Amino acid sequence: MTPLIATTTPSTAPTFAELGVRDEIVRALAEDGIEHAFAIQELTLPLALAGDDLIGQARTGMGKTYGFGVPLLQRISSEADKPLTGVPRGLVVVPTRELCIQVSGDLADAAKYLTASTDDGERPLSVVAIYGGRPYEPQIEALQAGVDVVVGTPGRLLDLAQQGHLQLGGLASLVLDEADEMLDLGFLPDIERILARVPDDRQSMLFSATMPGPIITLARSFMNQPTHIRAEAPHSSAVHDATEQFVYRAHALDKVELVSRVLQARGRGATMIFTRTKRTAQKVADDLGERGFKVGAVHGDLNQVAREKALKAFRTGDVDVLVATDVAARGIDIDDVTHVINYQCPDDEKTYVHRIGRTGRAGKTGVAVTLVDWDELARWTLIDKALNLCCPDPAETYSSSPHLFTELDIPTDAGSGIGKPRRSAAKRPEGEERERRETSADRQRAPRNSTRSRRRTRGGQAGAEGGTPQAAGSGEATEAGAAGASDDNGQGAPRRRRRRRPSKAAAAATNGS
Repeated sequence: MTPLIATTTPSTAPTFAELGVRDEIVRALAEDGIEHAFAIQELTLPLALAGDDLIGQARTGMGKTYGFGVPLLQRISSEADKPLTGVPRGLVVVPTRELCIQVSGDLADAAKYLTASTDDGERPLSVVAIYGGRPYEPQIEALQAGVDVVVGTPGRLLDLAQQGHLQLGGLASLVLDEADEMLDLGFLPDIERILARVPDDRQSMLFSATMPGPIITLARSFMNQPTHIRAEAPHSSAVHDATEQFVYRAHALDKVELVSRVLQARGRGATMIFTRTKRTAQKVADDLGERGFKVGAVHGDLNQVAREKALKAFRTGDVDVLVATDVAARGIDIDDVTHVINYQCPDDEKTYVHRIGRTGRAGKTGVAVTLVDWDELARWTLIDKALNLCCPDPAETYSSSPHLFTELDIPTDAGSGIGKPRRSAAKRPEGEERERRETSADRQRAPRNSTRSRRRTRGGQAGAEGGTPQAAGSGEATEAGAAGASDDNGQGAPRRRRRRRPSKAAAAATNGS
């Protein structure tokens, strides 16, 4: 395969209507404020609408979803000889659950005016998301009811296909999105098994930010003379030019304080904070919540419901800080992120590019702040060299460093918090724990269950239920007896957990009274 490398920097982008897109799709996109095509869309749409196989390469946030989504929807809804019958005609394979939700939502928005003819009349074109972490039954029911486009993650797609619930024999269009991430996550064997189930006479599109060797090999195996389209010049930086980058050498014990100042920068909007581990992600979210910030978390220790709840809150603005691990954050596509903070140094340059690609999207500007601890300097040096960032030795920076306030436009009076402590959204999944905890005084005031008896005996032997305990030795007393004892003033004596055997003198005095 000899790729055709196409580049463009159009001064005035064409509209989707000018590129030959159906009126129904143009109308739906216009209602979402999308009228002009991005570079990758302008280059891919003419070929894709003509039915050609293609490879689209562009940095994250440059509009790849509609680059393949629009031609897929137009192709399956315009073939008069192949009406939509409820058997899937389009399949989009994505690496993560979050990206699955994002892509299926975008395609459903673009397809809201498209219809399919049935015996009962017209019905809306159906787009369904299939991914793990959710019950099988609703997804199986959706497939049985009839689906036109399926967006899914490899594992769940293959599972349902092997069970016979997902029919792949009628596909007209197949898309692999974020193919390099699927390779990183080890999905290549699942992808190959899925490809073995789809018909040969279909259109195939592969989209990826990078093109490592295994992806090229995969493309050769399942695509028919694809055209390779790159939306930027080959020498252009892998990092968004619209993203201003700052790198600081920070001490681990001061990082939360430093981040608290960064979150008070003038003009800061939605912010994503990246960590390498799940435990660190939750701890940072909790610490920032205690300092009054509206924060949520997305990481592997949370169930899928909690992750989706946190993402929804972030998209709607209920929280404006999202702490995430690299794997959990893959596929999160939110255009209005103004700041990205690398709380821990990324593992490599690819991860760095993916992280800071969450800001500066769709032609907007953004700020990326990377905190490098002393033991991470060697890793950072490799990233700096690979991306030619010219910052091999970051400045030593603390939460009180004047240059931090100056460079990030932070008010000089910014402190370690902004108000009342808030609970992290990650700590409120379904089955939310009680907000008010019972104190020891509350427990003492609570009425005792009359049917429950608590008794202690010597040697760990339990007392008889409902009566006097079977004594292991003479003179043993029950806890109830101890609780009922009183002193000479008639005041209740404190209950004692341990009773000693009466002394001989005390027994003699008792017998003589």
